[in-house]
Amino acid sequence: MDNDLRVQAAPDYAAVVLGNLAEPFPHSAHHTQVSADDRPTPEQIHPAFYTSFDWHSCVHMHWLGASLLGGTAGSPLGGTAPEGASDGGSAAWVDGPTEASLREALGANLTPAKLAVERDYLVANPSWERPYGWAWLMRLAATCSASSDAQLREWGAALEPLVDAVADLSAAWMQKAQYPVRHGLHTNAAFGVGYMLDAFRSLGRTDAAQACEEAARTWFGNDRGWPGDWELSGQDFLSAGLSEADLMRRVLSADEFAAWFAAFLPELSVESRILQPVSVTDETDGYLVHLHGLNLTRAGQVARIIATLRQSGSAEAAAAAAVLGEALDPLLKAGLRGLESGDFMSTHWLASFAWDALGSVAALD
Repeated sequence: MDNDLRVQAAPDYAAVVLGNLAEPFPHSAHHTQVSADDRPTPEQIHPAFYTSFDWHSCVHMHWLGASLLGGTAGSPLGGTAPEGASDGGSAAWVDGPTEASLREALGANLTPAKLAVERDYLVANPSWERPYGWAWLMRLAATCSASSDAQLREWGAALEPLVDAVADLSAAWMQKAQYPVRHGLHTNAAFGVGYMLDAFRSLGRTDAAQACEEAARTWFGNDRGWPGDWELSGQDFLSAGLSEADLMRRVLSADEFAAWFAAFLPELSVESRILQPVSVTDETDGYLVHLHGLNLTRAGQVARIIATLRQSGSAEAAAAAAVLGEALDPLLKAGLRGLESGDFMSTHWLASFAWDALGSVAALD
């Protein structure tokens, strides 16, 4: 069923990618000016990632485009993920003309020359887009590099200098950060580190992956009694608690994680607020529509946590998986409804989160 949802969604999501990559404005710039003359256009400082409203959304629109081109396994047109790959597949999810348009749009941006400018900006601004933008950039690199598609692998090679930069920047940050950022927005530490860990493992970046694992254990290994009913804030697109659990399932064995999760959310039930879908009252408000993303990220995280709990033989793991299983479908459906508005405040980013959630849910089947 869930693979069918991706089949149905793929043409629409491809149209979202193509529309966003052709939309340079409006743009939310996050550039810190150092003088009155330091007023570059987005394209001047970010020649690869200057559309889709902001830099990180543009990066993950490229990830979504690469996934639709065969970077995500499971396409009904064929293709399987290479062993050990985090995302890679080989067959496109879209028809021939759409595939050609996606290749043209992504290929125009993912060139060595343009990416060199992006790399230099990251190095010159070491806390910029930390860790959210870094995470999506590493996912893009891992998805391209893991694919058996020749053009995607070419893009993956062009992204290697940015992988080098983020590997160094992230290791330096995690070594000096005494405390994680725990709120439900872009700077959330667990969400970013989790996806960087997946990507570094897929890319064979052992040292960078180890740094992520050590940070996860240091920051979150002893957490108990998470106040899941209190965590919701009015413009979250991440569950701080589920993001943390989604990270810890990556670094603990299934049995270790089951015990950790039981202590982390000891009173979890189908009525728990952390598992309830949320709604949006104004589709044009760029912050309020974050709640659509919250439904989708919760759905994806719940699916991945269930998958890990199922690997444990404990009774508490089975009970927790059953509770999460009841919450999964309502969260996913509520999140997918968020794509129906067509407002740019949603369309410039939400499809990537929908594709991610759908893939995680499909993996449970």
